[in-house]
Amino acid sequence: MEDQDTLGFEHMGLDPRLLQAVADLGWSQPTLIQEKAIPLALEGKDLLARARTGSGKTAAYAIPMLQLLLHKKATGPVMEQAVRGLVLVPTKELARQAQSMMQQLAAYCARDVRVANVSAAEDSASQRAMLMEKPDVVVGTPSRILNHLKQDNLKLRDSLELLVVDEADLLFSFGFEDELKSLLCHLPRIYQAFLMSATFNEDVQALKELVLHNPVTLKLQESQLPGPDQLQQFQVVCETEEDKFLLVYALLKLSLIRGKALLFVNTLERGYRLRLFLEQFSIPSCVLNGELPLRSRCHIISQFNQGFYDCVIATDAEILGPPVKGKRRGRGSKGDKAADPESGVARGIDFHHVSAVLNFDLPPTPEAYIHRAGRTARANNPGIVLTFVLPTEQSCLAQIEALLSGEGEAPILLPYQFRMEEIESFRYRCRDAMRSVTKQAIREARLKEIKEELLHSEKLKTYFEDNPRDLQLLRHDLPLHPAVVKPHLGNVPDYLVPAALRDIVHPRKKRRKLPSCRKVKKVKTQNPLRDFKHRGKRLKATAKPS
Repeated sequence: MEDQDTLGFEHMGLDPRLLQAVADLGWSQPTLIQEKAIPLALEGKDLLARARTGSGKTAAYAIPMLQLLLHKKATGPVMEQAVRGLVLVPTKELARQAQSMMQQLAAYCARDVRVANVSAAEDSASQRAMLMEKPDVVVGTPSRILNHLKQDNLKLRDSLELLVVDEADLLFSFGFEDELKSLLCHLPRIYQAFLMSATFNEDVQALKELVLHNPVTLKLQESQLPGPDQLQQFQVVCETEEDKFLLVYALLKLSLIRGKALLFVNTLERGYRLRLFLEQFSIPSCVLNGELPLRSRCHIISQFNQGFYDCVIATDAEILGPPVKGKRRGRGSKGDKAADPESGVARGIDFHHVSAVLNFDLPPTPEAYIHRAGRTARANNPGIVLTFVLPTEQSCLAQIEALLSGEGEAPILLPYQFRMEEIESFRYRCRDAMRSVTKQAIREARLKEIKEELLHSEKLKTYFEDNPRDLQLLRHDLPLHPAVVKPHLGNVPDYLVPAALRDIVHPRKKRRKLPSCRKVKKVKTQNPLRDFKHRGKRLKATAKPS
């Protein structure tokens, strides 16, 4: 589309309060999905929209929803307060993000439009009280919404006017098929609906038949990932598993990758193994664990966004694993039975300023690769994706490359120009660290995080007050098989750094040495004997009896 035909926010007939909120967010022009979807939604049409991750899909449905609600309250007859908008999302984290975005857009009309998030299962009592006040928009996962409908905390049959299904291609894969079908029985026959998705698959087509009525399909002609000028994608073939650990050590410890990084693995156990491995070299990282409560996961994400951590290790195996026909998916694997099926990081999490995504384990599907890569190079920021590949995984890599090349001008995974022989001097350190990370150490690390959750749990606070001995035992319960951390591995001697990398690794270190050397020279020019006499006088003065 030509620049002169580009439709700006100010030309969409939006409420001035929404325009002011958009200006505060720094959005000068709408993204492609926003430019196409908002006018159609304001005309009252159902939408089925596909756009890549990070393209602004949340605002594409939030702006017209808020506009329609404001317009109806301003021009229509006085009506009883009721829930008129419903947003269904597959994860609790995405519900939190959607609520936050809608509240930012409604910053100047918060009294007229209220948004409530009911995705957290642990806040049932407070949610019941919140729903009694009948907010204008309710956000949540299908299971939580259905639970409130069955308990009569939420009634939609006579009031719902707008339905949004965000990340529609994940709802069935999370096992929400039955909940969604039951939920639709509580909705009125006529309502406006939006289906937003990053991909069109069989699940999205099934949802289309269930939810939409004569929809307008927006299949934007854009790559699912940014172009090569913004997102660089590389592959590096690792002959063994040991080479993976060696390479990630060199990249992070030698600061060959600058800025924040997301490291993706395929199982939770692998995530803790990698974290304990990096811990041996004093590389701080954390694991985003689906076994932990929502508040703890959001706290980890907040710390990452604020710069407390530069590396977050995440998994999407139970979310975007290989589809299994005829079975409910997304309920977790045998190794991670306790993982929360409504949590995930491959989609819906707003990580800020991610410079690099490292696929430590190859994504299980091409779609999973796209969703992982979508965590970086968001908005206009640059990013890099580096994928580690074993020789036995070449066929899976070919499928990913085929999907990317099928997008026309989309970039293809390029070989990462890195000579493994240059870091052979670090291999013995790598093996030493890997030997310290045993199965027992991984189990103890996971138990430690759970114990910390118990100690800081508000729900158990009263119990520990009545049972102080249990609290003492929990605090002093030491791990039986902790990972042995060897401090000397945290330092990198200059003689181990390859000659080709020394100028990259230690440029700042050399600059810092100069002022300290000058200070030492000044001290040496003083009279050491005079200084010794002054120190002796001070010692004698302190030794005199009072």
